[in-house]
Amino acid sequence: YLMLENDAFTFKLNQVKRIIKNYKGREESEFKMLKSELLPHFNKFQEFDFHYIKKENILFPYLEACWESYRPLKVMWSLHDDIRKSLKELIEMLKSDVSEWQKFNKQLGKYFSLVFRMIQKENSIIFPVATETVKAETWHQMHLQSFGYPFPFIEVPEKPKDAVVANLSDENRISKLGEILSSTGNLTAEQVLLVFNHLPVDITLVDNNDKVVFFNKAKDRFFPRSPAIVGRAVQNCHPPESVHIVENIIEAFRSGKKNKADFWIQMKGKFILIQYFALHDEKGNYKGVIEVSQDVSAIRDLKGEKRLLNWE
Repeated sequence: YLMLENDAFTFKLNQVKRIIKNYKGREESEFKMLKSELLPHFNKFQEFDFHYIKKENILFPYLEACWESYRPLKVMWSLHDDIRKSLKELIEMLKSDVSEWQKFNKQLGKYFSLVFRMIQKENSIIFPVATETVKAETWHQMHLQSFGYPFPFIEVPEKPKDAVVANLSDENRISKLGEILSSTGNLTAEQVLLVFNHLPVDITLVDNNDKVVFFNKAKDRFFPRSPAIVGRAVQNCHPPESVHIVENIIEAFRSGKKNKADFWIQMKGKFILIQYFALHDEKGNYKGVIEVSQDVSAIRDLKGEKRLLNWE
């Protein structure tokens, strides 16, 4: 399906090339008309990023496992980023009132060169070599995992329903060694607790019977929790005046009408975001609620970008 996505993308790229080819004038008014015609196309091209994301998160890991040298994959990932950057710059030019045709045309040539060369490398090198080195069963697993992402510019294929699908189900299992096994990896009980306790959030889990079954030990909890609340009805863990809100949330989650509720408060000089998420299994059965609270004061103050490491 990655090659089908390439074919569909190539068709759309050629459509845009024809539009540009028909641009004869050099007047500012004509260029503005061209820009307004091209902008929707290039905005649409952003959807093709899921093609690269699937390569980076599904194809590349499997190739790294069976290739002795996977440096070419790192280079290709870097080229993905070049394409993303080039497309972003093109869209900014199309939205700008001061773009010049020569400058735009140069950036346009760069973008087309990058994407067409990438398509050629994928279809002629990466995909054929991967087909020779990756086992059929592994391809099937990759195909199943690809359904976690959109299929840009092509119809979504029918998801296979067979024994392999069942084996890849997200329904977790416990191994004989005490590991939690899932399609996204395996964790020991110790690792699970370490993850929960090192997240910069307060977490409380309520089961489908409205009983508190777990809370994490975050470094600086905003709301006190003690082991005594485990097994307690969640309605009893809130002030009486707010119990009706708790019950409304649970009922909406249980019925499937809602799956998220957000609140925010200011407390002790901190801006606290409180979120509730409905938990459902793969069959849609209600399994409870997870409450996540975090101090977002520093997040709200963020500006610009930070791309370099600086611990000062």
